Amino acid sequence: MSDTLPDRGRLDTEQRNVASAGLDVMSVPDMLGVFVDEDARVLDAVQAAVPSIAKVVEMTAERMRRGGRLIYFGAGTSGRLGVLDASECPPTFHTDPSQVVGVIAGGDAALRKSSEGMEDDPDGVAAEFERLGVGAADVAVGIAAGGTTPYVLGGLALAKRRGAGTALMCCVEIDQPATADVLVKLRVGPEVVTGSTRMKSGTATKLALNMISTGTMVQLGKTWGNLMVDLKATNAKLRDRAARIITSQTDLSRDDALALLDRAGGWVKAALVMQRLGVDRAAALEKLEEHGGRLRPLLGVPR
Repeated sequence: MSDTLPDRGRLDTEQRNVASAGLDVMSVPDMLGVFVDEDARVLDAVQAAVPSIAKVVEMTAERMRRGGRLIYFGAGTSGRLGVLDASECPPTFHTDPSQVVGVIAGGDAALRKSSEGMEDDPDGVAAEFERLGVGAADVAVGIAAGGTTPYVLGGLALAKRRGAGTALMCCVEIDQPATADVLVKLRVGPEVVTGSTRMKSGTATKLALNMISTGTMVQLGKTWGNLMVDLKATNAKLRDRAARIITSQTDLSRDDALALLDRAGGWVKAALVMQRLGVDRAAALEKLEEHGGRLRPLLGVPR
């Protein structure tokens, strides 16, 4: 049995970190200082990966313009981070929940209770990909800190066979697999607690996923300048943000901005077109459709 068990000791994420060798005898401030010093390496790792992250953004935006989806999948921490990023897109960018999807080994129950054994099944994501109908319009991003997770590697191979664009995100130095159109390497080095990829690896992954989803949405016209104009105001916080965006771009009072927002169905982008162009909601929606949802061709440069 031991002969078939993979030895992952060569991976960066499994190496021992010299800086934290005496972790268990450090004072609490010294221990936390090591955490901070090591976390400072994360930004350099993400910066080095910008060219590959950009390729994922470009590939995803191109396919989503044709009606495709962004699908993250992974096990453990990697899977949870993918689900988190996907779940934040609808309130931020007014996307349909089906446009950015997070899949985790073990299903939604694994978000709260660890289901790490599921990651060893290379066919584990097959049923979910079949249910989703993963195909040529989609981009499938497999997330695996160590780059060896069978669940992720099997999923990449399946997504590739189904014609999807594919990317592998990892935190180690590995060769690009034939099943990945893009390899994103976030080289953060050994973890403070050996092998605990919920730490630096998880932080780097979170940043990179934010960049992929946000960068894609910017490419799709979901922002105007840096304003979150495609948000759907569904709670008090978002209504407040929406009102402030509208008042900053019109001459309306806060109360009038909120009234306009209600007439626009809670959609900031429609509200701005209605007010600035003097049209009703139906006409605003038509104009947005004509311009691919982009405000700049309609309203110019934001104030």
